[in-house]
Amino acid sequence: MQNKRIKTERYYKTKKTAINLIIHLFLITVAVTCVFPLFWMIASSLKTQETIFRDMSLFPKELHFENYYLAWKEGGFGRYFLNSIFYTASVVLGIVIISSLAAYAFARFRFPGRNLLFFMFMAAMMIPIQGSFVALYVLLNKLHLRNTPLGYILAMVNVGLSTSIFMLKTFFDKMPKELEDAARIDGCSKLGTWWHVALPLSKPVLAVVVVFNALNVWNEYVLALIIFDSKPLMPLQVALMTFQGEFITRYPLLMAGLTLTAVPIIILYLLMQKYIVKGVTQGALVG
Repeated sequence: MQNKRIKTERYYKTKKTAINLIIHLFLITVAVTCVFPLFWMIASSLKTQETIFRDMSLFPKELHFENYYLAWKEGGFGRYFLNSIFYTASVVLGIVIISSLAAYAFARFRFPGRNLLFFMFMAAMMIPIQGSFVALYVLLNKLHLRNTPLGYILAMVNVGLSTSIFMLKTFFDKMPKELEDAARIDGCSKLGTWWHVALPLSKPVLAVVVVFNALNVWNEYVLALIIFDSKPLMPLQVALMTFQGEFITRYPLLMAGLTLTAVPIIILYLLMQKYIVKGVTQGALVG
């Protein structure tokens, strides 16, 4: 009887180990497929135009760090880099403030047309940004905001609002009302409760909102071409097209430029990582 129990325990232990091994091998495979393009991009940025397709290794024999200097200088990355940082920071700040206020109002206040207005925001999530290009162009043109940084910022804020409101409202719906009651007893107004209670508790969700929208704004290219006529106002992605000519593409400089554009988003993700992981592991629950 005891031998049978030992065999059973050993069987289930072996089965659990095998399942965990298969899961980890699968996850490692997925991670490698995600990270490999990044390493290939960095390796290609350190090669020459002649060796980029001849030397397929991830560790080039000769490292050409001057490609980064040439990419920054010839692509005019300085101006475009500052433009993109300004646009991204402005859009993300606007989305965080507006979406958190709207989501808190939808979750806590009762007013006529609340559900209808919320469903209108949700319906906007089904419309791709490309489907609104014509409407945005006409609207910004009539408001004399086309070819202005403000027009581009407002357009990008509009793009990210619906998803952000949905995520934050879901969080605020689960937030214990006792915390808000305690804040009101201490003398907080409704706006003060939002600022001192709701926002600090929603850091994990806000981190997701910040990273998601920052990535969206940082990588935007087509909408910038539609709104802007003046080249000095363009975002960073425009500088990458400098290395793609009609007959030849300077791939090492292009890869160096792509690496430079990827660094800020990677740093932002690393800074927000603990909040994002906390939100995922807790299932976006308060506490």
